[in-house]
Amino acid sequence: MNMSKGAQQYAKLNKSTAVEEATPHQLIQMLYQGALDNLQQSIGHMERKDYEAKGNTIGRAISILGGLQGFLDHEKGGDIARNLDSLYDYMMIRLYEATRENSQQKVQEVIGLLKQIKSGWDSIAEEANKLHTQQGKGS
Repeated sequence: MNMSKGAQQYAKLNKSTAVEEATPHQLIQMLYQGALDNLQQSIGHMERKDYEAKGNTIGRAISILGGLQGFLDHEKGGDIARNLDSLYDYMMIRLYEATRENSQQKVQEVIGLLKQIKSGWDSIAEEANKLHTQQGKGS
């Protein structure tokens, strides 16, 4: 029992250190991964008929999507920001429906959409890191 609690505290410390040291690009990657992890867990909770845990994990995923939506810069992002905003809205609606209907299919749909977005985001990691490094040097 103490070993488990110690492991949890260590994991929490590692996670907080990773967040503190992450670039803005990496933080967004972490948010996407967090949403995906929670949605995968929600499917397991549905299978076990653990409705409270399902609601909690889907709720966390919805909160993450809301946070991602809040980070959008509509002025600089133009059509991409508008399209992502609409897509985040759509995904949140689907997750509310999934919770209400206990629908693994709707959760899987959102997982598929998030994986596509995350893949695109991951593909620009090198460019984002270069930009972050340049900005850090005052260039």
